Amino acid sequence: MTRLTALADLLLHLLKWLLLAFAVAVLAGTASAGFLFALDWATTTRLAHAWLIWLLPVAGFAVGWLYLRYGNSVEGGANLLIDEIHDPQKIIPLRMAPLVLGATVVSHLFGASVGREGTAVQMGGALADQLTKLFRLDNEDRRIILMAGISAGFASVFGTPLAGAIFGLEVLAIGRLRYEAMLPCLAAAVIADQVGLLWGVQHVHYAVPGIPAMSAWTLSAMVIAGVLFGVTGKLFAQATHGLSGLMKRWIAYPPLRPLAGGLVVALAVWLLGTDRYIGLGIPSIVDALQGTLPAWDFLGKMAFTIVSLGTGFKGGEVTPLFFIGATLGNALGPLLHQPAVLLAAIGFVAVFAGAANTPIASTLMAMELFGAEIGVYAAIACVVAYLFSGHAGIYRAQRSGHAKRTPHKEP
Repeated sequence: MTRLTALADLLLHLLKWLLLAFAVAVLAGTASAGFLFALDWATTTRLAHAWLIWLLPVAGFAVGWLYLRYGNSVEGGANLLIDEIHDPQKIIPLRMAPLVLGATVVSHLFGASVGREGTAVQMGGALADQLTKLFRLDNEDRRIILMAGISAGFASVFGTPLAGAIFGLEVLAIGRLRYEAMLPCLAAAVIADQVGLLWGVQHVHYAVPGIPAMSAWTLSAMVIAGVLFGVTGKLFAQATHGLSGLMKRWIAYPPLRPLAGGLVVALAVWLLGTDRYIGLGIPSIVDALQGTLPAWDFLGKMAFTIVSLGTGFKGGEVTPLFFIGATLGNALGPLLHQPAVLLAAIGFVAVFAGAANTPIASTLMAMELFGAEIGVYAAIACVVAYLFSGHAGIYRAQRSGHAKRTPHKEP
């Protein structure tokens, strides 16, 4: 009888979380689909009307004012979700979803260099948390459903369900995974990705031809590149947080911070005579995976993204990190006597792995985007990047569950 009771409890647990994950996935997948369609419109419109970049300071002021007036309770963004998972306090206000959606689309329409994962994650988490009230979930179940919302948002915006599932588990604390949330996160990620596809979302398809056979030097090159990718991710995170702190000290009125950042970005685009480093930069990522690019491209994208995010524009860091990693890897290829396309693909995920402290999710993303053959190379670079990026990252609320290495003991 005890065994039957245990089996019944397990089946009820399975049914409960499959149903909750399905609800989370439908909400998050639908929100991500609408967001991606709006983002495509914003990008197409900006490219067709280059003069819109001069309105970026005005757009920045509008975004800053909107959050000052209506978004104080959700200003923390993805960090607020992580904090609520660690220490549940109150339901995430539903306004987080439309605020970050609108602010991100505006940021892209006028030319800020920001990403999209932050928006999808925030929408997924905020929408998922509304189920807490509906089903009267306790704090432990609330933690899990928030994690499922993060996974669903990440998976549906990038088309990478396995990476999305693990990202929701891995991003919370360095060196620790919460396995009790694996089923809900996996189910929510897979279903949300399918929901997006049903709505007609089309993700960019990447290809890495001719992955070389393993050799001592090829594996060594992945280690060397991983060190550089990790240091780059660390510098990006530190510079973004540093600029944000400086802006808060220098400019007391929040809407003026993105206004100043927008002015800097607009002037830089005019002076350089190129819009290569604003927006998502997907065409440049594709180019990095097909041929040789200027060696300084990663520095340009870093500078534009640090200014955009550090002064208060909304969106996220991940897609710019993909750009930075892919172009840096492309530049490292000839130096390490490896195919530039291969190291571009590895850099695509490894800089993100270091900056977000998510080596497992990043490795799975590489395999989902570029094929299973790249798995070993990606894993080596992502783990080394994770090790060399330190304990700080792009998410301030991320906690340290375990040290990245065993501390050195004096004899």
